[in-house]
Amino acid sequence: MQARHRFTGFAAALAAAALLVPLAGTAQAADDGIHVDDGRLYEADGTELVLRGVNHAHTWYTHQTQSFADISALGANSVRTVLSSGDRWERNDTADVANVIQLAKDADLISVLEVHDTTGYGDQEGAATLDQAVDYWISVQDALEGQEDYVLLNIGNEPIGNDAAAVAGWADATSDAIVRLRDAGFEHTIVVDAPNWGQDWSGTMRRDAAEVYAADPQGDTVFSVHMYGVYAQGSTVTSYLEDFRAQGLPIMVGEFGDYHSDGDVDEDTILAEARRLGIGYLGWSWSGNGGGVEYLDLAVGFDPENLSPWGERLFNGPDGIAETSETAAIFGGGSDPDPTPDPTDEPTDPEPTPDPTDEPTDPEPTDPPTDECTATFATLGSWGNGFQSEVRVTAGDDALTGWTVTWTLPSGTSVSHAWGGQATTSGSTVTVTNEAWNGSVAPGGTATVGFIGSGAAPASAPAVSCSAR
Repeated sequence: MQARHRFTGFAAALAAAALLVPLAGTAQAADDGIHVDDGRLYEADGTELVLRGVNHAHTWYTHQTQSFADISALGANSVRTVLSSGDRWERNDTADVANVIQLAKDADLISVLEVHDTTGYGDQEGAATLDQAVDYWISVQDALEGQEDYVLLNIGNEPIGNDAAAVAGWADATSDAIVRLRDAGFEHTIVVDAPNWGQDWSGTMRRDAAEVYAADPQGDTVFSVHMYGVYAQGSTVTSYLEDFRAQGLPIMVGEFGDYHSDGDVDEDTILAEARRLGIGYLGWSWSGNGGGVEYLDLAVGFDPENLSPWGERLFNGPDGIAETSETAAIFGGGSDPDPTPDPTDEPTDPEPTPDPTDEPTDPEPTDPPTDECTATFATLGSWGNGFQSEVRVTAGDDALTGWTVTWTLPSGTSVSHAWGGQATTSGSTVTVTNEAWNGSVAPGGTATVGFIGSGAAPASAPAVSCSAR
């Protein structure tokens, strides 16, 4: 389990000092456009701006320009538009950036523009650095100047994977990128993504956000967490978002789904807590997903008349876009969404997952069914000298009050991080017992253990034994 980090001593002083930055920077920023004040996002006229929107994969589907109007027609007030710096995909040039800004404005949408080439740096071969992303923003600056009322600048998508050295450098790399943008004359509100493929299972952004915020001389930086399998427990969602609110630091959920290969996301709590706390969210994604995650399409085939179950949930469900979105004041709207009650789940600690776009493999059955429990092993993704897998425990005819699973990994592989259970190893044998919160499993119900492995992923699923305890 990862220990939670609290601000003490020098860190507490740093956090307190960071909260003073908006007081110096807000007046200027308020004249220029969207800005941060006291940990919240505001428009130039002082109207609070709570983003309610979706992600749109523009860089791979540049011809789908009708999507902006379609997204707006379903009630969204914002869109996070995927762009490429040219480091991994075809570059979106200055004219194209200007065009997507105008398309969003025509549809009464606030734009969050992001460079996707940074995704998974440290884990993903060819991923761009934040410094390279800043180079791109400077190269298209002509399209962005004068758009501070309409555009937030998301420096780079999921800019660091799970590589320990890269994660340790997140605060410095992010701070340096912010300073470079300000030195280049950008006055837009800046959005920065968490490490760990955006999910911040290590708590790095949660711990170091005040330091990064203090690096912005304008005081207009918003932090963005991506909520996938790490956020399967509602209490984890609540704990994370409340911590940023308690620190007085601006936070948004820049990506999330209702399910993913790394776990069953608690989207209900994400939506409810975002509403209660006045936090923006942007669902992933409008359409065009592939590689086994097509279930994350909100609209099937870019058709707004054919929403997926995830699309129906996000747009039309409780605490969703139609129910809570307000058009930005710059377009003639603007009022605060209604709050909802605070969930009461006890917080639990999240652990790591890789890139939400890793293609899952089909779990293979292992032990024959018993009256106690069975377990299956599946590899969800791999990279370099590492992989992510999960073991799914299924109760038999009777409820479980506790469980233990055991399997053997191939020579040269080991478990480096685990969540959803207490793991011990003896040679290549791994044994996991349940956590206090997931030991009780209803008849036919499931519990999941996830882990990050070092070495090559198993070529085939190892047999897993399961016993009640």
